[in-house]
Amino acid sequence: MRDWGVSRQRYWGCPIPIINCPDCGAVPVPEADLPVILPTDVTVDATGSPLKKLAAFIETTCPKCHGRAERETDTFDTFFESSWYFARYTCADQHGAMLDERADYWMPVDQYIGGIEHAVLHLLYARFFNKLMRDAGLLKADEPFTSLLTQGMVLKDGAKMSKSKGNTVDPQGLIDRYGADTVRLFTMQAAPPDQSLEWSDSAVEGASRFLKRLWKRVGEHVAAGPASALRGDALNDAQKGLRLQVHATLAKVNDDMGRRYTFNNVVSANMELLNEIYKFADTSAQGRAVMQEALEAVVLMLSPIVPHITHTLWHALGHQGAVVYCAWPVCDESALVQEQITLVVQVNGKVRGKINVAANSARSDIEALVLSEPNVRKHVQDRPVKKFIVVPGKLVNVVA
Repeated sequence: MRDWGVSRQRYWGCPIPIINCPDCGAVPVPEADLPVILPTDVTVDATGSPLKKLAAFIETTCPKCHGRAERETDTFDTFFESSWYFARYTCADQHGAMLDERADYWMPVDQYIGGIEHAVLHLLYARFFNKLMRDAGLLKADEPFTSLLTQGMVLKDGAKMSKSKGNTVDPQGLIDRYGADTVRLFTMQAAPPDQSLEWSDSAVEGASRFLKRLWKRVGEHVAAGPASALRGDALNDAQKGLRLQVHATLAKVNDDMGRRYTFNNVVSANMELLNEIYKFADTSAQGRAVMQEALEAVVLMLSPIVPHITHTLWHALGHQGAVVYCAWPVCDESALVQEQITLVVQVNGKVRGKINVAANSARSDIEALVLSEPNVRKHVQDRPVKKFIVVPGKLVNVVA
């Protein structure tokens, strides 16, 4: 353990409540005189802290001997100031005390997100302050945060961006060229939030192409007229297949966004879903109904990441109000039930084909169907089959 130097020689910050007396030394400001309010009638002239030139602030009397003394002009380190603000947020309108019972209602913080320096320093200080406030009877929570997500750095050419290195990137140029949504999408897609992000101007173009493809597909769908109501009991296999893709994506996004915080996977999953949407060419009444549901799902899933374009597309799809106020889409478990599944077929570990089988097929039926495949018979030849390895829902490996 080491002493923590909390003083800073600057104007902005919390005044340190100490009075320096030539006879008594450093004397704390009496509790009745707290808080010490930072004066606002100062002149900042780049020659040091303006507090040191403000006699009205500096000159005071010693609380002990009542002789002439000077108020401390140093201010607290910002870590000192930011180590308990989360508790104060719960009752910011409380003027008679630091905290009230609302702090106990809301604390501890469910999810804290901070830069890499928060993983050590800020977490250390915040826990110190929280336990101090707990011991002083101001808080009941033993820990300040339930969960901490530490963000990665933004890198340029493999190095951390910094003004001293001159490798910072102003995204305004890209925003002017592509729009804010495109830059947001690239930033979310480039890396998981807990890993470093390598900035690449050229990679922003890929995010722009994806949003253009989404815009085009919604435009084509809307131009064909209003879609019918979706009837889940009247769908063919292709329509059920797209619904399966939609709701499987939604289930994955719910986990990626709500539990894992892997927002890059949210973007990638929706890119894959849009590819499946482009392959779907059914213009029947129920085909268009499935397409309407699919496009609405993509727009809603992407709305936290690209709010501007999804707001416009949501209106284009026939809805009123802002998309950010809409309920999150609900995963339809019935759409995830598969009647047919595709299994990869291997012979001695090498892929030799695929088969489509009923989802509830018996193992013996799967084995018989595999052995009836011409390419499997070709590679098995006259060798005896020692065993079948069946990975449910994924593959069959014939060991010959």
